[in-house]
Amino acid sequence: MLFRIRKPNATAGTTAAGNSAEPEAGRPAGTGEEWLGRNRTAKRQLWERLNPRHRKELRVIAEALAMQQTHANLPEPLRARLSESIEQLERLARRMGALLAEVTRRTPPRA
Repeated sequence: MLFRIRKPNATAGTTAAGNSAEPEAGRPAGTGEEWLGRNRTAKRQLWERLNPRHRKELRVIAEALAMQQTHANLPEPLRARLSESIEQLERLARRMGALLAEVTRRTPPRA
């Protein structure tokens, strides 16, 4: 059996690149499965399944962790002032929570 090997054609490559959805660099932006939405990562699938409220909570936690790392890298005087401010804010939040719980306990239910 003889197999004929096709010689590369310069004009065919330029027309194929013009018709495809590939960037000019020659590499596809993603696989065909990714373009069809079938090859999403497990992390992305988990993120999409989460309730939007839970997504917001995760974002807040991630931002808090980032701020905590930034806080650790601050100079000592600034870090002390920021820590004290955070503690005051947490005390106020606890007081507000206690006051709201007391108001809720004292308010009679609506008929």
